[in-house]
Formats: sequence, structure tokens, C-alpha cells
Amino acid sequence: MKAPGPLHQPLRRIAGLFALSTSLLVTGTLGFHWIEGQPLFDSFYFTLITLTTVGYGEIFELSNAGRHFNAILILAGFGVVFITLGMMAESYLELEALGYFGQRRIRRMIDKMSGHLIVCGIGRVGRGVIDRLKHSEVAFMAVDSSPSLKDWARETGVPLLTGDATLDGTLEQAGARRAKGLVAATSSDAVNVYITLSARVINPDLRIAARASDEEARTKLLRAGANTVITPYAFTGDRIAQAMLRPESSSILDLAAAVEHLEWDLDIEEYCVTDRSRCCGKTLQESGLTDASNLIVLAVIRSGGALQFNPPSDTRIESGHVLIVLGRLQELDRMKRLVGG
Repeated sequence: MKAPGPLHQPLRRIAGLFALSTSLLVTGTLGFHWIEGQPLFDSFYFTLITLTTVGYGEIFELSNAGRHFNAILILAGFGVVFITLGMMAESYLELEALGYFGQRRIRRMIDKMSGHLIVCGIGRVGRGVIDRLKHSEVAFMAVDSSPSLKDWARETGVPLLTGDATLDGTLEQAGARRAKGLVAATSSDAVNVYITLSARVINPDLRIAARASDEEARTKLLRAGANTVITPYAFTGDRIAQAMLRPESSSILDLAAAVEHLEWDLDIEEYCVTDRSRCCGKTLQESGLTDASNLIVLAVIRSGGALQFNPPSDTRIESGHVLIVLGRLQELDRMKRLVGG
């Protein structure tokens, strides 16, 4: 048998109080109908104004037996009505504390999202991804099964869906069908594989990046459908070795991962050229991209996936090309306007 969820108790309490109030209203209606011989609607109306203490007065003359019955009804009504109001207020606060209404607001927000990113697993890696995403203009949300993250989500303003990301239902609620990409960043390789499999089935076009602890897990994640798999320990070891062997160049390599921690306002960005881009159909020199001293086109990825590293100035930019650019933030903003059309 399925164990009752955290919302079971307050919802059952509200249902019980509603049933008690309804029973009292029905009892009063039938009582006046039988004792005084009044029509059911008149009896119902008189019971209603009695229980709600509106005080309109007697709408029909009561007999001695009717007054005794009404006195009992008034006493019972006072108790039930005020207890009901108090318990409903308590249940509302309890539901609010459980995050029930907050989750509903978040789900309504998620329903409106499209082209967003989903970060599954809010550990150290997941939070690092989110910190980086905050500097972009891409909409994103987080998914994690731990209820203790609700305070963190409120403090940081990150939309958080509490649920098991390995379940299709949770990914559906996160808008995986409309999403642009998904990050599987939990500490468990098995969980990341399940998330990747489920997400790939829901949205075959979804771009998936996953975390792996070793090379074996990396291979399984790629087979499960991940586009990119990162092994944090191997990556960290490589960066430390680069810092020891090539201390200056390692700073450049770390730009994309930790630009906000460096003294330089540099970053690496990629731009997809479309038919509406002002640079479409022009060479790099004609587009004016190479005129910026703080902007370097590192590579051009062509429509078929072929990569041209350090392209010359006479390289023609066509629709569907992706430009990988290194430069200062203000120059990258200019680049965005140029490519965006």
C-alpha cells in the first residue's frame, strides 16, 4: 500500500471539517422541516443564517420545540464554524510550509517556459552550472529530489521542481519536450544514465550534457544518448597539471569555466549564423569581426560539423555556421548584435 504523502494530513483534515459543516447544515435543514413543517428551502435558509451568525432574525415563527432545537443548533454552529475556520487556516499554513502552493506557482511558470535548460541534481557540480547560467540570457530551472533545497531556491531565485528526475513524469513537468538542453549533474553515474535515457526518449532533439565519475561511466552515458560527458576529477587533474606546467596559458584555458574569478573581462562564446544575420554571406574581413582588437574568431564550425580552426580573414560566413569567439565582454555584446541581425 502506498504511504500517505506529506499533503495527506492537512487535506484530509480540511475534507473532514467540510463534511462536518455540511452535515450540520443538513441536520438543521431537516430538523426545521420536520419540527416546524416549513419548506426545505426556507429551512435551509434559516439554518444557514443561524450557523453563520448573520442575525437576520426568524424568517418564520418557531414553536417551543423549534426554539430548543435552534438553541442546540446555535451552540453547535458556533463551535463547528470557528473550529473549521481555525483548522483551515492552520492547514493552509501547513501546506504553505510544505511548499505545496510554491510548487504550484513554479509549475505554472515552467508550463510557460520554452527553449530553456534543465539542471538535474543540485550538488556542487549542479550549483556550479547554475552559477554560470546566471550570467547568460538563457532561461533555466533546476530539478532535485531533496525538499531541503527549497530554502536555497527561494534565496537564489532559481525555479526548483522537487521530484525524481529519473521519472518520465518529472521530466515532463520540467518541460523536457520544449527544452533546449538538459544537464545530468547528480553524484550518481547510474542516476545520470537513467536521466539521460528518459530525457532522450522524451525529446530526441534535446542537447544533453552529463557528469561522469570515470571513463566507464562516460562511455555508458554516451551510449545512453548524452551529447557531452564531463568527468570532473579528470578535468580538474588536467587543469592542475596545466597550471603547474603552463601557468599563464592555463588561465586562458579556464576562461570559459571561471571568467568571473579572473581579473580580465574575457569570455568565450559561440554564435549561430542565420539568414537574418548581417554577417551572413560575407567574409570575416567584410563583416568587420576582425577589426575589433579584443575579438578573436577561434574557429568556424560548418553546417556538416567540420571545424576550421583559426580561420583566415577571407573565410566566408554562411547560414548554419557556428562561430567560436574569444573576446572582451563588451566586444562580445557587439558581436551578438552583428550575428543576430
